[in-house]
Amino acid sequence: MEPIMSILVLGAGELGMQVIKATVRYKAVQEHTTSLAVVLRPVSSSSSKDASEIEALGCSIIRHDVAASDIDDLARIFADYDAVVSCLGYAAGPGVQLNITRAVLKARVKRFFPWQFGVDYDAIGRGSGQTLFDEQLDVRELLRAQTDVDWVIVTTGVFMSFVFESFFGVVEGVKDFGAEAITVRALGAWDNGLSVTAVEDIGTLTAAILFDETVKQEVIYTSGDTFSYRQLSDVVGNVMRKPIKTELWTRDHLATELTKDPKDTVRKYRVAFAAGKGVLWDKKKTYNARKNIATYDVKRWLEENILPQKK
Repeated sequence: MEPIMSILVLGAGELGMQVIKATVRYKAVQEHTTSLAVVLRPVSSSSSKDASEIEALGCSIIRHDVAASDIDDLARIFADYDAVVSCLGYAAGPGVQLNITRAVLKARVKRFFPWQFGVDYDAIGRGSGQTLFDEQLDVRELLRAQTDVDWVIVTTGVFMSFVFESFFGVVEGVKDFGAEAITVRALGAWDNGLSVTAVEDIGTLTAAILFDETVKQEVIYTSGDTFSYRQLSDVVGNVMRKPIKTELWTRDHLATELTKDPKDTVRKYRVAFAAGKGVLWDKKKTYNARKNIATYDVKRWLEENILPQKK
């Protein structure tokens, strides 16, 4: 693989900032052998991000609305860079992931990391109940059908912080320090579970893979932790030192709930995850395990991110 002289990161949200911070730590970037640029929304946008922190890291800024751009427009921007890392997630809207991919192929970018930071879409397959997953499969088909652009898909599992958001429904009350108990729910079955990676670790691992010449044209797996819902219940109870209430949400129950609001993205996630396919894998076989890169497990993440708030 030829050396990467220029990198473009799309977006600087929760994941994008972690990828940027991890990438600028590499010698090639610090010595300005490799440049790093970041695409942010135009200043006029209501969701425009302050660029001062990114500029302080030595990155250049491009103000552009990726979601509103056509393929030719994006290809003109991408053509100036050796590598493109897309950190624009589902919030960018339907069709955006495909547009970005087609623009990358048209620009003949050397190395591409699409927004695939999530579950194993190949294993889940089409018709999972989460329509956003089908677009991810479309992206994979486009990439696999060509050889001009080197691509890497980083399959991270669920973002670890997402598991502990009450709206997701799997762990409820962990941030409510006045609650007498915490509720842990299983999606589909108690032996089902998830592979999860903390967003900080996803940034670190993505940067490592970006500069790893041995990784190309493949799907790479990461995992800070892989657990069954039963194991999750035990860990949460032990760390938080509170009683745990358990509840099983069966696949039938989740399917019924989805019919009440078919457009609800979180309900679609629950239905897809409850099938137990493509949502967990052996941590020993992940990139971070093979390379001995330390990552957060659930216990440590709770201890460092939730427990300090309790004091």
